[in-house]
Parts: sequence; C-alpha cells; structure tokens
Amino acid sequence: MQNASNFKLVFTLLGALVLLFLIAPLAGLILHSSATELSETLRDSEVNQSIALTLWTSMLATGLFALLAVPLAYLLARYSFWGKQLVLGIIDLPVVIPHSAAGIALLTVISRQGMLGKAGGLVGLEFPGTRAGIVMAMAFVSLPFLINAARDAFEAVPERLEKAALNLGASPVKVFFSISLPLAWRGIVSGLIMMFARGMSEFGAVVIVAYHPMITPVMIFERFGAFGLSYARPVAIVFIAVCLVFFIALRILSNTRRRAEG
Repeated sequence: MQNASNFKLVFTLLGALVLLFLIAPLAGLILHSSATELSETLRDSEVNQSIALTLWTSMLATGLFALLAVPLAYLLARYSFWGKQLVLGIIDLPVVIPHSAAGIALLTVISRQGMLGKAGGLVGLEFPGTRAGIVMAMAFVSLPFLINAARDAFEAVPERLEKAALNLGASPVKVFFSISLPLAWRGIVSGLIMMFARGMSEFGAVVIVAYHPMITPVMIFERFGAFGLSYARPVAIVFIAVCLVFFIALRILSNTRRRAEG
C-alpha cells in the first residue's frame, strides 16, 4: 500500500512540474502586462482585423480541405494498397519538416510560375500575398491532424457493420453516410478542432507565403521585431485568450452533442 502511495506521489509531482512548465510562460505574459496596455490593444483596429482574418482563414482552410481529407482518411482506414506506407509518410511530412521550409516548398507550387499558381491565374486567383495563400499555408501544415484523427476514427468503426449493410443491398455511398461517418464523427470533430487550432497558430509557412495581409502570429512577430517585447506582449495575450475561448467553445459543443446522443 505504501509503495502505491509513493508511486502516486512521484507521478503527481512529475505531472505538477509539466503543468508548471506550461502555465508559467502564460502567467508571466499576464503579470507583466498592465490593464491599460490590454485595453489599448483591444481597441486597436489593426489587431482586431488581424484576429478576425486569422480566425476565418483557419476556418475556411479547415472546412474546404475537410471535404478532401475525410474521404482520404476513410480509404486509408479501410483499404490496403501498394505504397500505403509512403502515403502515410507523406501525410505526416508537414509536421516533421521546419515550417519555414514548408512555406518555401508551398510557395514553389502556388507562385505564378508554379503548377497551382498557373491554374489559379486562369481564373484570376493569386496565392502569394493574398488571403487565399494564407488558407493554403494553414491547410498545408494542419491537414495531418485531421487526416490522422479521422483515419483512427474510421478504423474504430466495426467493419462487420459495413459489410452487413452491403450484403443487405446498401450502396457504398449509403453505407459511408449512414454507418461509417456517424460512428466516426467524434474522432473527425476532434481532428477538425485540432486542424483549426493548428491553422490559427501557424507562423512559419504563412510568413513565407503571405506576410501581408497580416495574421496575428505574424503581427506578434512584426511588433516584437520592430518595437520590442512590451508592444508584442499585449497582442499575444489577447490572441491567446481568443484562441482559448474558441477552442473551449468548440470542445463544449462537441461534448454537448456527445452527451445528447449518449
């Protein structure tokens, strides 16, 4: 009994150190900023526009690319094919490589001389230095979170249910939308939330593709470089607070639906 108590105490202390490591920088931000600085930042139209731009571009990146990512996740969960491990490695690549390098790689494709850049130019769509470029950069670095979460969710769906529906005459499309997707939705929603959150926080890829219009992570960097810590800190606090509010709200909505269905 004593050994179990000591084991729990050691693990509690180790966990407390991790929590302290996570909380201390955030607490330091707040303690070193005055109410006047925060109030002025909240009234700064440039900051408000930047936060709004960051939120809706991240939402747009998540919504648009979810239409492509979820079907891919289902294929990876249900089918084996030659080169599957290579595909899984490619999906995880944006998480592994430096995000500045990811931005340069993406810029090569979406510039006016790149494949996507030329295709966009045919319909009057440009990516570098535009909101469309921000969406592309956010999606590029955050897609692995959605694809992997959705793949795990589909793998957890009993395959025998899908086969039973197919044997009863249901089409693959009907099976997907009536069985697979409803049973996997919790994992998919978690992936959507993580993709949205990751897109909001992206800096390295976005700053290469589109320094302007300025999303908030880029603004924080720009103000820190131009004016110092005291000017960047209030913007960082406001943006972190907004991120927390959205993240918690999305989690609450997800858990509320889960309880309603449970």
